[in-house]
Amino acid sequence: MTPTERIEQAPQGRVLLAVTGSIAAFKAAELASLTVQSGREMRVILTEGGSKFVTPLTFEAITSHPTASDVWQEQTGGSRMGHLELATWTDLLVVAPASAGAIARLALGLASDLLGAVALATRARLLLAPAMESNMWHHPATRGHLELLRARGAHVVGPENGRLASGATGEGRMAEPESILDAIEQLLRGGRSLREKRVLVTAGPTYEAIDPVRFIGNRSSGKMGYAVAEEARDRGAQVVLVSGPTALPDPFGITVLRVESASEMREEVLRHVASCDIVVSAAAVADFAPKNRASDKLSRSDGLSLELSPTEDISAAASEKTPNALHVGFALETSDLVAGARAKLGRKKQNLVIANAVGRDHNPFGAETNEVTLVTAEEATPLPAASKREVARAIWDKVEQLLESR
Repeated sequence: MTPTERIEQAPQGRVLLAVTGSIAAFKAAELASLTVQSGREMRVILTEGGSKFVTPLTFEAITSHPTASDVWQEQTGGSRMGHLELATWTDLLVVAPASAGAIARLALGLASDLLGAVALATRARLLLAPAMESNMWHHPATRGHLELLRARGAHVVGPENGRLASGATGEGRMAEPESILDAIEQLLRGGRSLREKRVLVTAGPTYEAIDPVRFIGNRSSGKMGYAVAEEARDRGAQVVLVSGPTALPDPFGITVLRVESASEMREEVLRHVASCDIVVSAAAVADFAPKNRASDKLSRSDGLSLELSPTEDISAAASEKTPNALHVGFALETSDLVAGARAKLGRKKQNLVIANAVGRDHNPFGAETNEVTLVTAEEATPLPAASKREVARAIWDKVEQLLESR
C-alpha cells in the first residue's frame, strides 16, 4: 500500500466561517476556497464590518450557499430563525478575521448581531484567527477577552508578525489561510490512534556561529519534521516540536521550541525527552561547529581559517536517557542507503530509521515531496515519492505497528 492509499479521508465536518471588519477579510475568501476544495461544506456569516471589505457574492460563488448577515434573514425553507439553524448546522465556528471588536462581543456574550447570536446558540467549537494593529492586540482588554474565551474552550490560531494595515510591522497580522485550514482540519479530524502518547520531534537545520554574522548551516527547510509533528498531533498525540531556524509558522496545537545551535537543541531535547513515549529525530543537526566563535565580525581582508569540533549527538543522547521510549531517526546518505541507515540504527539505539537518498536526481531539501526507505533491524521498506505529509502518515503507520508489537 502506497502512502497515498493510506490517506484517511477527512470526516464530513461542517464549517461556519464568520468574516468580521478587518482588512484581512480579503484573505477569508482564500480560506473559504481552500476549505471547500478540501471537501468540507462551508457557509459564511458576513458581519456589517466585514461587508465594508468584501461582498456577499464572493462567498456565495465559493461556497454555493447564500451569505448570511442579518439575524432576521431567511434561511433554508424560509425560516426567520436563521441563527438557530446555523448554530445547529455547524460543527465548527471559525471567526477569520476576528477583529478586536468581534472578540470583545464574543467574550461578553453580546447577541447584537448574527455572529453573536449564533455563537451563543451553538454547541460547536470556536476557532478564532485574530487580526488587528499591534497596540490593539497587546491591549489588556483584548488579552483579557481572549483568556476568557480560551477558558470556555475557544481555540486561537495566530496572529503573526508582519506588515499591518497601517504600514507598520508588528504582531497582529492574521494567520495565513493555510495555517487556519490546518487548525480546522486538526479540530475536525480528531484522530485518536496516538491518544495519550507524548511525542517529541526535532526539525530543521542548526546554525553554528562563526562570528555574529556568519554561520555554518545546511539546506534543511524543516518541512519533513513539521509534517511528522503535525501528523502525530492529528492522531491525538501531545507534541513538542524542537525546531531549528526555519521559515515555517508554528503549527496549530503543537508546543514549538525555537532554537538555533546544536547545543541549544540538545539542551531542549534533554529537558523534555524524559516525559515522552516517542522521539523522532528529524532535524538536520550540524555535525561540526567552529571551535572558537569570534566576538566581532571577521574582516574579509584578514582571510578565514576555521578549526571545527564535532557537535554532540543529540539523538544518541535522547536514546540513552529514555531507553524505553520508541526512537525514530533520519539518515541522509549519498550511497549505501540501507547499510548506512542500519548502522545508525544500532549505533544510536533507535527502533526505526527513515533513510533519505541525496543524489543528482533527488534532493529533498526544501522540496514538497520526498522518497524514503523505512529501515528497521529486520526489514527495509522503500516508499514511492509522495508529499511530505503523505510520507509522514506512512512513518506513523509504521511506528504504530512497532508500538503494537512491543
